[in-house]
Amino acid sequence: MKRTVFPLAVAASLTLLTACETILTNLPGVYSIDIEQGNMIDQAMVDQLRPNMSKRQVLYIMGSPMLTDTFHERRWDYLYSEQPGGDARVQKRISLYFDGDNLVGVQGDFRPSQLPVVKESTETTVDVPKRNLDRTMWEKITGLFGGEDAGNIPAKPENKPSELLTE
Repeated sequence: MKRTVFPLAVAASLTLLTACETILTNLPGVYSIDIEQGNMIDQAMVDQLRPNMSKRQVLYIMGSPMLTDTFHERRWDYLYSEQPGGDARVQKRISLYFDGDNLVGVQGDFRPSQLPVVKESTETTVDVPKRNLDRTMWEKITGLFGGEDAGNIPAKPENKPSELLTE
């Protein structure tokens, strides 16, 4: 009897462990984070690339490359991998080729568009009114707490360099 119980107990525990793993990975309401690694690359960035751009311009648009190979100094590699919510990992890459200081080729999962890119500005301009600097903050605070002359302190006279020398 003991010989048949032990293998059944082992088989039952292994079944429960695999069932627990399945249950734990598929629990409703459990949040799995998105894992992003490498250079954040999107099509809008690649669309801004143009032939004969300098390395400095490419750095401004794309950022520094993830890989710079000492054996292939003319090639910059950008890698990006994403694993949303524990799903399968998606990896994208792009390689930029240079001739001297100029961009001559693009290879990988992204292709630059043929049309010129017009990027609209999302910045807004705000006109700020000019500050009244007749009195300092300390003069304003002491003016709140009274005193006959505290509120009527004249503005500081501006000293010119020639007046400072004569005093």
